[in-house]
Amino acid sequence: MKKIAITLGDPNSISPEIIIKALNKLDLPQEKIVLIGSKNVFDYYEKHFALSFAKKYEIAEVPYAENDIKIGSETKEAGEFSFEAIKKACELVNSGQVEAIATGPVSKNAMNMAGHHYAGQTEIIEKYIAKNGQKAEMLFVCGDIKLLLLTRHVAVSKLSDILKKDYIVKKVSSVSEDLTRHFRVQNPKFALCSLNPHAGENGLFGDEEIKEYLPAVKELQSKGVQITKPLPADGVLAKLDMNKAPEYDCYLASYHDQGLVAIKLLGMNKTVNTTIGLDVLRTSPAHGTAFDIAGKIVADEESMISAIKLAIKD
Repeated sequence: MKKIAITLGDPNSISPEIIIKALNKLDLPQEKIVLIGSKNVFDYYEKHFALSFAKKYEIAEVPYAENDIKIGSETKEAGEFSFEAIKKACELVNSGQVEAIATGPVSKNAMNMAGHHYAGQTEIIEKYIAKNGQKAEMLFVCGDIKLLLLTRHVAVSKLSDILKKDYIVKKVSSVSEDLTRHFRVQNPKFALCSLNPHAGENGLFGDEEIKEYLPAVKELQSKGVQITKPLPADGVLAKLDMNKAPEYDCYLASYHDQGLVAIKLLGMNKTVNTTIGLDVLRTSPAHGTAFDIAGKIVADEESMISAIKLAIKD
């Protein structure tokens, strides 16, 4: 039986807490899980917070000294540990031992302090797992609602340089295949959010929709992809409702905050950040490290639970 790997994330954050809580609630078979982390960290939580696993899960050890545990702080040591845990998960994938990865939250700043200059876990996983030019994509899943970021950690000033016709066509074509592979969605329907207010208002507020988006839509539709013309983002995303079936199988946000403000307001603790576009699915809670409440044992584990369940479902 192939396992799913769960990386510990930043050991000084809420990540160890939510992973322990999530696995205790899920009560999964021991043989299905491999934890990628440090026994020292888990022992620390048992000793200081009386929080421990109800089952004895396999641990793929990444060394981390007890003296380096500094709850609530961003440190170089924690950044190095976080990076090595992700890298080990990728090694297990490449050796065929793991079929999906669920990652705990990490601090990008801590990893940068350790000399690992990546925009996030998505980019690290892409580097070590991608084959034959594969590109990782960031898809957020909240119940039946799926929202893809056409761009990730990109300055707003650079968006129009990136969101060109060919880029959009390639991105949507790839995502369409992955929705079928990972989520069993046949011939998915896409809602395309515009870059500019009111979808540019016929060029009044920007011409990217006319010059790039509409030609991309025309080409995609000629290939059989069900996709709308560029729609005003405020209108299409405001209709999302956790209690109703979504009108579209996937919503395409042009940039980070356009999509994430909507999806996090919709259901922060139910949302899962997924990496698609690679041979395996990676899932993660939609929230971050929450250093301000680390060690207080008040963190909500629901998003971590959703992330693990989605990884297993794949």
